[in-house]
Amino acid sequence: MPIKFAAIGLNHNHIFGQVQCLLREGAELVAFHSPEDDLAAEFSEKFPQARRVADQRAILEDPSIALVLTAAILSERAALSVAAMRHGKDVMSDKPGMTTLEQLAEIKRVQAETGRIYSVCYSEHFETRSTVKAGELVQAGAIGQVINTVGLGPHAIRNNQRPDWFFDRQRYGGILTDIGSHQCEQFLFFSGTDTDAEVVSASVNNRANHNKPGLQDVGDMHLRTPTTTGYVRVDWFTPAGLPTWGDGRLTILGTEGYIECRKYIDIAGRPGTDHLFLVDRQGTRHIDCSDVDLPYGRQLIADILNRTETAMPQVRAFKAMELALTAQKMAEVGTVWQQ
Repeated sequence: MPIKFAAIGLNHNHIFGQVQCLLREGAELVAFHSPEDDLAAEFSEKFPQARRVADQRAILEDPSIALVLTAAILSERAALSVAAMRHGKDVMSDKPGMTTLEQLAEIKRVQAETGRIYSVCYSEHFETRSTVKAGELVQAGAIGQVINTVGLGPHAIRNNQRPDWFFDRQRYGGILTDIGSHQCEQFLFFSGTDTDAEVVSASVNNRANHNKPGLQDVGDMHLRTPTTTGYVRVDWFTPAGLPTWGDGRLTILGTEGYIECRKYIDIAGRPGTDHLFLVDRQGTRHIDCSDVDLPYGRQLIADILNRTETAMPQVRAFKAMELALTAQKMAEVGTVWQQ
């Protein structure tokens, strides 16, 4: 019998990808809660099988629902996740799962108390075929031992299409917490550690959107483990001429070669998404990753049924957010955003 799941909070359109990664593996979407009528209408059009409930308790108190998804306003996700776990539900949150270190501590405590699965859907890894393929190559030893990663996460700001909370530092958590958390998880994964990593330096700024003083439009951080280093840059400066929302890239340097993922576009090059370039002792190679399997949804369903940790180790879900939140706090020292 397929597991049943529901969604609470539809404020980021990542919710559509979260739902789809479970539907394609046979899970059943049965309900959703959203106080915003426009978001609810869009969700219902896409997923008419899900009933809209007026009170989230109708989901939380339904014993047939095993998993709760959330892509709520970022600062509200932690409380929703805690409530779901306390009601015996496993959780898949959009990234970031929370916006403060205090929220992270509470989620860790409740997860330990309840024994529920708390997963963060880092879609730039789990739902991006070139990144998944890079993981397969690294694990097969294609580039030797990983010693450095560079993660670039540019995004398109589309000012006139963003809700007010997007420009409120207290509600979106800062640029490193928000989109930088993607890169933190990938750094841990490709470094081969789930826990032993730290932030070396970090910065954030508002360089060109001064009419939106709460927005951080660029940020970076330097990370390290005992065997690897990593650099992350995230920004809201995708030019209007790029035919997609961002030229996301990941470079993984090993002792015997390197990999570059051009996740969403190969500018002035090959059409389509999910391009991977491998350079090793034999030469150079382009790999089209458009048909690479995406196992995250299937693995998470198996984890829910079997109480295992195959989709993502619980400690990595927490450590990735710890790195992002720590970098955010470090970067804001001496700025107008200092907490």
